[in-house]
Amino acid sequence: MIVTVAFTALLVLHGLLHMLGVAKAFGLAELAGLSPVSRPLGLVWGMAALLFLGAALSVWNWPRGWWAMGLMAIALSMVAILSAWSDARAGVIGNAIVAVGVVIGFLTYGPFSLRAEYEADVRNRLQATVVPTRLSETDLARLPEPVQRYIRLSGAVGQPRVEHFTVRMHGRIRGGRDDRWMPFTAEQHNFQRDPARLFYLNASMFGVPIQGYHRYVRSTATMRVKAAALVRVATESGAEMTQSETVTLFNDMCLLAPATLIDPSIVWSMVDALRVRARFANAGHTIHADLFFNDAGELTNFVSNDRYQAGPDGMMRQVSWSTPLSGYRWLGPVRMLSTGEGRWRDAGGDYPYIQLTIDQVDYSPPW
Repeated sequence: MIVTVAFTALLVLHGLLHMLGVAKAFGLAELAGLSPVSRPLGLVWGMAALLFLGAALSVWNWPRGWWAMGLMAIALSMVAILSAWSDARAGVIGNAIVAVGVVIGFLTYGPFSLRAEYEADVRNRLQATVVPTRLSETDLARLPEPVQRYIRLSGAVGQPRVEHFTVRMHGRIRGGRDDRWMPFTAEQHNFQRDPARLFYLNASMFGVPIQGYHRYVRSTATMRVKAAALVRVATESGAEMTQSETVTLFNDMCLLAPATLIDPSIVWSMVDALRVRARFANAGHTIHADLFFNDAGELTNFVSNDRYQAGPDGMMRQVSWSTPLSGYRWLGPVRMLSTGEGRWRDAGGDYPYIQLTIDQVDYSPPW
């Protein structure tokens, strides 16, 4: 955030300095220290200024394409600077700094970025349309009583069955027990028919932007993380990754879309009055989890021993994973968790590696 604010301030300042060329060309100020500037070149200075200012605004409001505006601003700025080299050559330094940001912006949001791949996957999935029936009490009949109560509390009964949902969140994340926390924002799309989970994250470490894309489609899951959209930080795939993402997919259903728990691929069994066990299968992968409820009918924790964690030596180890929930609220027509965290258990006991707040959830068809 601090780096983004500082970079935005640089774009604004650099743009305003270009207005000096406009003032000189059109006699808006004396500026005796500057050589004469023709009116056509004054327009070039002005266009560069507007593009820099527009890029500053777009960093926040149009991150997908601000870099293209910044690139055009640099090009016009260099034309203007070369025409008044003796007075304006210092502007090359500003352009060089902006160019670094433009390169990072292109790598982060351009056509070959993780973000572009994520958006293409989402678009391809959204092409399929269905008109589902509404969820009824009859659909809940085969479920354990705690799960039935939980679905009713969510407001799902009487609403269309969930085929797709989108979630936006923010929080902090870290790689290990003693690692530094990183602030993050994330969004994800989950699809129930031919299940898929597409999760994209933006974080920062010491001011360096971090991008991550978790992709689980059909029987294959991958995870890629890059620093500054260029340096590969982590890459995971294979059977252990896919099994882990199957756990996460089922966790999303439980926490983010309780209406989906009527799925026939889930086999339920009661442990006690406030605890149920589930077996969930997808694309040849089967996982297990225990769900814990309170007396009010709210889900309070999800625990599975079927996820894998990458150790310091790079080896994947099957460990206990849980997602305790710390609050509920209404987000539009649905009552769901407001805050929660993900926890690993190792030889030193449980520790949180992600803490998050849900900002928005949208279901399709809309509720």
